[in-house]
Amino acid sequence: MTAPEAGATPAPQGGVAPASQAGVAPASEAGVAPAPAAGVVLIGPPGAGKSSIGALLASLLGVGFTDTDDIVAVAAGKPVGDIFVEDGEPVFRELERGAAARGLDAVKSEGGVLALGSGAVLDPDIRRMLAGQVVVYLEADFATVARRIGMDRPRVVIPGNPRGRLRAMLEERRPVYAELASVIIQTDGRAPEEVAAGLAKRLRS
Repeated sequence: MTAPEAGATPAPQGGVAPASQAGVAPASEAGVAPAPAAGVVLIGPPGAGKSSIGALLASLLGVGFTDTDDIVAVAAGKPVGDIFVEDGEPVFRELERGAAARGLDAVKSEGGVLALGSGAVLDPDIRRMLAGQVVVYLEADFATVARRIGMDRPRVVIPGNPRGRLRAMLEERRPVYAELASVIIQTDGRAPEEVAAGLAKRLRS
């Protein structure tokens, strides 16, 4: 058991299993560091850094990285934001469910790093798929999320992007993220490189 570092807290649920395209293992800056052959799934709100931290972490560890938003965009032939606006949320969520299933299947068989879309955790089927996985919750408060997403970027899946809806969305999802997580890492005020380096260090130790 490694000693905690600033910015990370152990989460209530654990477990070790592979993650997306190659062999990564999560590891909190505050908890047990699984063997590098395992995988890690990153969850958290939009703007928490799942894509950037996930790609950096995978690069540092020399493993594969997958983002479910990218899988959805390829399947639909259009950006995630366009799917949400042009086709509606039900179509997007169905595509996301398939993307999560493919990504998590790869995690279980090959290891790697998988970034899960911010709203995917609301799907009961996806929550069941996460059972037994090492899940890292990248936590960010309202002010950080609002600043990072710019409130009006096409990629952001919040109809109209009003601040009130964003706050309500974060409050709805926060307990779900925490319940699913093996590890919780606070990202407020921290660069993606710092968070990724801390995780990679734990994975190698």
